Amino acid sequence: MATVAFVAGGALLVWSGAIHFHLWQAVGYRHIPTIGPLFLLQASVGVVLGLVVVVTRRVWAAALGVGFTLGTLVGFVVTVEHGLFGFRDGWSAPFAHQALVVELLAVVLLGLAAGLCLRTSGHPDPSTGTPVDVPPARAGPVGR
Repeated sequence: MATVAFVAGGALLVWSGAIHFHLWQAVGYRHIPTIGPLFLLQASVGVVLGLVVVVTRRVWAAALGVGFTLGTLVGFVVTVEHGLFGFRDGWSAPFAHQALVVELLAVVLLGLAAGLCLRTSGHPDPSTGTPVDVPPARAGPVGR
């Protein structure tokens, strides 16, 4: 279950990055001072972080993904409600609702993945009786 949540959450981070890159490249956000470079940064980090989450499937990667995505969401809400760096966006902006849903789902799934890992950490695997976070014993000298 945790693996599915990691992969889905990572894919959602990549999707969020793709949305921001599309807005930067095709919709014209690249021409907005300060906001344009931030959109490109969000796109790049979203894709890289999404891939890191999928490949590593570790709690720290999920935590980074949650923090990054919450920062993106807060940035959007501030931009809509108050404006940011002299730019004010709207709830009806292109892809706003899609990005909002994708990012909220990413937070939920990555939080679930991390929670599942923390919950099972150190508990025995029912099939082997070995704690799930302990690597299998290696053959070595007797009396070790």
